Amino acid sequence: MPDAHIDETDRKIIAALLANARISYTDLAKEIGLSRVAVQTRINAMIEEGVIERFTAVVNPVKLGIGVSAFFNVEVEPKFLQEIADRLAEEPSVTSLYHMTGPSKLHMHGLFVDNPAMETFLKEKLYPLPGIMSVDCQVLITRYKSRMGWRL
Repeated sequence: MPDAHIDETDRKIIAALLANARISYTDLAKEIGLSRVAVQTRINAMIEEGVIERFTAVVNPVKLGIGVSAFFNVEVEPKFLQEIADRLAEEPSVTSLYHMTGPSKLHMHGLFVDNPAMETFLKEKLYPLPGIMSVDCQVLITRYKSRMGWRL
């Protein structure tokens, strides 16, 4: 059972924000069919309840010269799992990090300027961590779809 109670109007607001998080309360109110104050109140309530975690810009890394997108499966000794997760979570090149079921334990995504930068990350940041048992790396060739958050 979800913690927050959202209705169909909230879902419409979320869908509109997912399409354009910069939409004004006034324009969103017109689109949804509510007053600006009602829309603002609903958004604030969803923020307070944790339904909306944050508003952010999605940047295309290729346009910024980031040429390597890689996914890693990192097998970790269980007693080192939290320590390694905490250290990797602080790394700027690590964009997402998950504790997964199965032998890998940690699934991680990273962005790097080029292959030498990724190799430096592996040799200097990842491999030296205590408890690392194995690392499997897969480099992205083509991105067909990428989505942040939940779509309603």
